[in-house]
Amino acid sequence: MTNRKTLRFTCNAAYCKACGICYGLCPKGVLAPDADGRPTAANPDACVLCRLCEFRCPDFAIRVEGV
Repeated sequence: MTNRKTLRFTCNAAYCKACGICYGLCPKGVLAPDADGRPTAANPDACVLCRLCEFRCPDFAIRVEGV
């Protein structure tokens, strides 16, 4: 039996202003900017599902789901 999680990270581009707060808060360095400066899960296997990026996003643009 494996204990593997699945990360579903979404960023609502209409709300995100690419402030970078989420990058600074991620304890595992999961997030990286895309071509527009908005966050994307560049290293999803490192995510511990702490959801700091989601909770601290000032624009409510980030959604993190994990199984």
